[in-house]
Amino acid sequence: MVVRLRDNHRDTENTEVAQRNQILMPKDAYEMNESEVRSRIITLGFGGDERLFIAFYRKLQQGLPEGTGIVLRGSVVTNQRHEDGQPFDSLGKGTSDLDVTLVGSKVMEAFSSDAYYIPGLHTKPLCDKDPDIAPSLKEVRESLQKLVGRPVNFQATSSLVLYGRDVLFGEPYFVVVPSGENA
Repeated sequence: MVVRLRDNHRDTENTEVAQRNQILMPKDAYEMNESEVRSRIITLGFGGDERLFIAFYRKLQQGLPEGTGIVLRGSVVTNQRHEDGQPFDSLGKGTSDLDVTLVGSKVMEAFSSDAYYIPGLHTKPLCDKDPDIAPSLKEVRESLQKLVGRPVNFQATSSLVLYGRDVLFGEPYFVVVPSGENA
């Protein structure tokens, strides 16, 4: 017979994180204004450190084609993981990822031709599962993960697909940096 001992400290810490997030972040993202969503993102994804948030998107901007839009989606916006409905970081600090959507046709050129769900409009995510689908973005992704201490995933898309995912599928997003005209 095998007995598995639980790490009670870690279980308590994870439960406390989940409870804190539910108390502090009870609103649906669609009921929040832009300032509230931004505050949620900084609190959840960046430990409440606005300077870290700014350093994150500035470092990301430097590694992208000029005019590329930067959008955050997923559980850092909703405080609810897609897979199981649990709050952001409910499995412990740094366990939830940041889903970064890069908007613009130029950044889509960084992805290999077999890395598209919809050719020319929407890519698969650059993540640990597929780390080589956008070689020129790999280094900036890895440096961002070190900076924030959590997984960071990139997906490139057109503004049309981004809008459609919001309206048709109820996937809210937060525009960190709007895309330029020639992105």
